[in-house]
Amino acid sequence: EGNEPGDSAKITYNELLHKVCQFANVLRSQGVKKGDRISIYLPMILELVVAMLACARIGALHSIVFAGFSADSLCERILDCGCSLLIT
Repeated sequence: EGNEPGDSAKITYNELLHKVCQFANVLRSQGVKKGDRISIYLPMILELVVAMLACARIGALHSIVFAGFSADSLCERILDCGCSLLIT
């Protein structure tokens, strides 16, 4: 369920697995490997869950940054964790 009333979507476990594997392959094609640090800067949408699970699937560490943070706050978090990729 989304933040707005009536904003919802349904997805099966099989559909979720397909999306997670697909995005994990995208991350691998970008050179992400086990132990890399990734920052995720997304609102509460299905793609946030897919990105988080894809990172976990390939063994990359992920840090979720609340989408309401300013550009300066996001920059500080990226530099502090030394992430190699930002997912927006």
